[in-house]
Amino acid sequence: MLAEVLACLRPAPGDLVVDCTLGGGGHAQAILEAVQPGGRLIGLDVDGAELSRTRARLLGAGFGAGIFVARHGNFADLPRVLAGEGATAANVILADLGVSSMQIENPARGFSYKDPGPLDMRMDPSHGESASDMVARLGEDALSRLLTENADEPHALLIARLLKEKRVATTHEVERVVRTGLNRAFPGLPKADVKMSVRRTFQALRIAVNGELAALEALLGALPACLAPGGRAAILTFHSGEDRRVKKAFQAGYRGEVYSAIADRVIRSKKEETFTNRRAAAAKLRWAIRR
Repeated sequence: MLAEVLACLRPAPGDLVVDCTLGGGGHAQAILEAVQPGGRLIGLDVDGAELSRTRARLLGAGFGAGIFVARHGNFADLPRVLAGEGATAANVILADLGVSSMQIENPARGFSYKDPGPLDMRMDPSHGESASDMVARLGEDALSRLLTENADEPHALLIARLLKEKRVATTHEVERVVRTGLNRAFPGLPKADVKMSVRRTFQALRIAVNGELAALEALLGALPACLAPGGRAAILTFHSGEDRRVKKAFQAGYRGEVYSAIADRVIRSKKEETFTNRRAAAAKLRWAIRR
């Protein structure tokens, strides 16, 4: 949704920009081009390995240290990051939530069951516990709540029970346990519904492992103070729990006259992009402008 993001943010020469989720740098490169001359972009990412690759690519594309810096960190710490760069507020802030394509496509990271890999799911592999360790540590009730709160999974209690029957260490084990368990419990359940429950299970575990919803709430709370007057923010979400939080925070900010304008409806990807990039089908974009 590059075109839609740019239309919402309207980056202009001289702007200070924070890309809270640098990823592969696709959004960042287009924004860097738009804010020259005089503009600067601070890129954040919790994934140190991907951050290093993207830093090297953007530096190689001609965006030197004077206009682009990449920092390893979580966007929950946005105020501290800005202060560290000698800034009090930014003109443009972007957050593209969830897992990146590079992470999904690397089986060693454990984000997808498409290929076999360890059940890890950490966006920062140097920090915290893996999804396998988390599932082993949590009790059945806690795991069920996690599946409900992070993914609205209708079969949360059953799936939690299945995951606790025997320790799961790989992505294929989780997929098999959930799929066979649901088919056994509900013989008439459509194949598409079973597949969706598997996907929701992976989503819920990933969100919990990385503390994604707590980080998002911290970002939303800090966002008004981190935006300069007239500053613009855009957030891309990929599931209902994220979108609800962004929508409510922006609406509360508008009612409290913190934001002068917010998106009155969610912006979705165009059919052409959805056709070529299946992940774009789940994307929801919202924006807000600081008063």
